[in-house]
Amino acid sequence: MNEASQMSRTSRTNGADVAGVHQPERRPAGALEAEVLRALWDAGVPLTPTQLQERMHTGLAYNTVHTVLTRLCDKGVVARTRRAGRAAYQPVQAQVEHGAAQLRAVLDAARDRGEVLRRFVDTLTPQEEAALRAWLRDSGD
Repeated sequence: MNEASQMSRTSRTNGADVAGVHQPERRPAGALEAEVLRALWDAGVPLTPTQLQERMHTGLAYNTVHTVLTRLCDKGVVARTRRAGRAAYQPVQAQVEHGAAQLRAVLDAARDRGEVLRRFVDTLTPQEEAALRAWLRDSGD
């Protein structure tokens, strides 16, 4: 089997053994950025790429962590600061504010916001739906 056939076969298996070699599964789009953000929020203080790499326990290379931080910085999601003379990173928003902004972006991109909201509400657990109803009732709008 030539190299192109092997690569094609490997990509179709999404991590399964191909010719005795296990290929790791790819993360869904945005999953690594979400992991990095979660680690930064959990830390509560700016972290250097090395500190973040150690905290995440994922075996990611330093360059990978640094690249993700640079991309998040370019998107305005994290800010670069200095900590003990080294570049360190921290989220620009609290986790709940970031989540609300993501929901807002989804609604802004939708053609039928009402339908998106309806389908979203359909996915809520009974407890989440009760919390939403209580908040709407208490907000007075």
